[in-house]
Amino acid sequence: MTQHLVISAFQPEPALILEAARVISAGGLVAFPTETVYGLGANGLDAVAVQKIFIAKKRPSSDPLILHLEDVTQFSSVAALAGVEHLIERLAKAFMPGALTLVLPKQKIVPLEVTAGGSSVAARVPAHPVAAALIKASGVPIAAPSANLFSRPSPTTADMVLEDLTGRIDLVLDGGSAHIGVESTVLSLLGAPTLLRPGGVALEDIEALIGEVLLPHEAILEANTAQPSPGMLLKHYSPKAKLLLLENSEHLLEVAKIYQHEKLGLLLPNSSLELVPDMKVERFDLGSDFPSIATRLFAGMRSLDKAGCTHILAHQFTSSGLGRALNDRLFRAAEGQILKY
Repeated sequence: MTQHLVISAFQPEPALILEAARVISAGGLVAFPTETVYGLGANGLDAVAVQKIFIAKKRPSSDPLILHLEDVTQFSSVAALAGVEHLIERLAKAFMPGALTLVLPKQKIVPLEVTAGGSSVAARVPAHPVAAALIKASGVPIAAPSANLFSRPSPTTADMVLEDLTGRIDLVLDGGSAHIGVESTVLSLLGAPTLLRPGGVALEDIEALIGEVLLPHEAILEANTAQPSPGMLLKHYSPKAKLLLLENSEHLLEVAKIYQHEKLGLLLPNSSLELVPDMKVERFDLGSDFPSIATRLFAGMRSLDKAGCTHILAHQFTSSGLGRALNDRLFRAAEGQILKY
């Protein structure tokens, strides 16, 4: 049975952190809060423990994990930094601890189970105090994807973790709601800086610091192909209901009327909800700005699933700042299909 420990988000109780660290040291699985979403952690240097993550999540072994480090100095223990030290120093000063993951050549100490058999490793330094305390107490990098069943919406609270993984993992550290609500930005430094996954750190802020960042030529890959980064599969972050994705709110009412005889849910910011008045559908208000939408997006998908919706209607946003990450999550939740009008 999964143990559920409620812990202060900003003053981590040492006894509970030590209990969680003992689980990590013994090769077990601990779900823990980060500033982005909840992660499912294991000893990142223990291949057997890492394999348990894939089993618990039903995650394909082709999808790599991120190593969570105590501080920036640990990058050199898991990755080769030659030639990019100056970039890492500038990025670390601006964004670490925080929601930026770097992809670098891996050191031999990192098991291939972490990297999907590849020669590069993804690593970051989380900003959440509970995550930081757990990594420090464990004394090892913690490998952690999101703490949910594979391809489901990521968890931003401990209750969401328990919905998916009760009985499949050893312990959940409950540190309240995740502050950002979408996963970290993944930046490859294997060659020219390349954005592999938009996330909590905006592309514009990275480019303002280090110059142009390339976008990958192929960001949608098959599940049986080794991925360079987590979060790149076409079907990901998906609710049980079919997500209907519009490019914008222009045809919102028209499409809602088409699907009103289904069990329809609206996953929209409040300004868009006002465009669909007096219609008997389920509604989830995402809020009014990108930060609030990001914190509520995955909760909204899960809420509308619980309401029994068979279809969920959403639209994309301006592709800047957090909007780029929101569009990415919605696109994959809709399995790459955007309704055209």
